Amino acid sequence: MSAIPNTSVSDTALFEFLTRLGDNALILGHRVSEWCGHSPALEEDIALSNTALDLIGQTQLWLGLAGEIEGRGRSADNLAYLRDARDFRNVLLVERPNGDFGKTLMRQFLFDAWHFLMLKALLPSTDKRIADIAEKAFKEVAYHLDRSRDLIIRLGDGTVESHRRMQEALDELWAYTGELFIGDAIDAELSSAGIAPQPESLKAKWDELVGEALTEATLKKPADGFMHKGGKRGVHTEHMGFILANLQFLQRAYPGATW
Repeated sequence: MSAIPNTSVSDTALFEFLTRLGDNALILGHRVSEWCGHSPALEEDIALSNTALDLIGQTQLWLGLAGEIEGRGRSADNLAYLRDARDFRNVLLVERPNGDFGKTLMRQFLFDAWHFLMLKALLPSTDKRIADIAEKAFKEVAYHLDRSRDLIIRLGDGTVESHRRMQEALDELWAYTGELFIGDAIDAELSSAGIAPQPESLKAKWDELVGEALTEATLKKPADGFMHKGGKRGVHTEHMGFILANLQFLQRAYPGATW
């Protein structure tokens, strides 16, 4: 991958944006990996494990580039394992507990729909490094979206019990989707340079994509109202500390260990 710097934006803004993308992938990848060996069927166990691996692979690329931009010698591993919760920039949606299989799938679908649109918007980025990573990740996320969409439709329009669980999952998670579309000064700076889209610009297409799937699933889309936010600026839920305690334990217990 050629490293062509973009001098029209500050390194601080670029680093912040890259950590948002990388942290989303890292935390959701970790959450999904918690299903390994615990899924309701072997096929789902394998599929969720592969999804987690895709997301962790994307984390390596985004955080690896973030470390290069920062210029302080921090690798992707350093950024993943040696930051505290307040330094993470993932949205709150991805740190929500797995719950039952329905909640995991609904969380995945709501995020996949946004992730797909974000990566698609990054393909023509004026920063070739970002465009190259987006191109690779887009193929994986397109599959993630196809799969999660199919499953929420099958379960939503399935039995009385599966429909109930999927509606409950949707009702619980909906208030965490608004943060995906809240822009700030960082987003504005990158958008003006043609590097990344304004988050708000993805909302209409996301509503359309999600709405069509929910209709097929016979699920009732919740009304927009209060939306949780804070993850993008390092304000997280109580769940984040437990995630990092698990994720970072070995590196914290044995600093610098390699194998």
